[in-house]
Amino acid sequence: MLRRLPRQSDPNVLVGFDTYDDAGVYLLPGSQHALVQTVDILTPIADDPREFGQIAAANSLSDVYAMGGRPISALSIVCIPEKESPEVLEAILRGGLEKMTEAGCTVIGGHSVRDEELKFGYAVTGLVDPARIWRNVGALAGDMLLLTKPLGTGVLATALKQEHAADADVAAAVASMARLNRAAAEALQELSAAANSATGASPIHAVTDITGFGLLGHAREMAAASGVSFAIEHGKIALLAGALEASRSGFLAGGLKNNREFLGDCVRFADSVPGDFRHLLFDPQTSGGLLVSLAPEALSAALAALERRGVTVRVIGRVLAKTSPLLHVV
Repeated sequence: MLRRLPRQSDPNVLVGFDTYDDAGVYLLPGSQHALVQTVDILTPIADDPREFGQIAAANSLSDVYAMGGRPISALSIVCIPEKESPEVLEAILRGGLEKMTEAGCTVIGGHSVRDEELKFGYAVTGLVDPARIWRNVGALAGDMLLLTKPLGTGVLATALKQEHAADADVAAAVASMARLNRAAAEALQELSAAANSATGASPIHAVTDITGFGLLGHAREMAAASGVSFAIEHGKIALLAGALEASRSGFLAGGLKNNREFLGDCVRFADSVPGDFRHLLFDPQTSGGLLVSLAPEALSAALAALERRGVTVRVIGRVLAKTSPLLHVV
């Protein structure tokens, strides 16, 4: 559909929608800065409205972090049913504001409409150095693949909706989804700045955040855009508590099935990868972690920088020269 629309031409657009990146980037004329712009909206992912607001904010902010930017302002977007109470809306907005404040991002307005289904999110604007934009293209053969959050929010949310999720598992999933990717992004920026000063080149070759397309969907985008393949070791991937049990019990979101069908023969699984685990690699995530393609010589420094900021990171694979299929899961 987008291909049929007339194409705009603006030399200040550094990253547009045609490259499938996480956000758009627009160079401010006569400035050393560029704007990172993104928008996202969610249906409720948690029972508690304040927690839902926090998750929606963290999810909306994530694309700015994935581009290497710093969020500065946001506009809220609310779809609210007629029957919904003002107290619920206030709690949602309060939760979102808490996360925006934590991010140092100022909410400067918003828009609300009546709708049959509750939805909430933000349009977020950030700043980025035009010379230090992270994109989902640029991964090089030999790179290491890092993931900064565990998987499983989709199956756990589905289990919660059907009242089959343990309270402790739900609490852990909510905490993960509400956790900003700020610390991870700042750690990687610290590493990149140090490397640029020493060698003039950043070891951060490609970055994306894991959201609705699941780990394999976003990995496929990065591999295809970069002209490489990925080898992913399933045993090194962190899972949220209860996620594997939810997968075994069949709590699979519709988005998981769509992701699996879309990827088709882009993925080859080793026989040693259990079926229940395979589901989690297609599982649509909300406010997931960053997937990073990193030069191998910078791995130790990257892990140290992330750990100093309290980020639990896993090395989940490596980048290969392009093969068919694009993704190999062992």
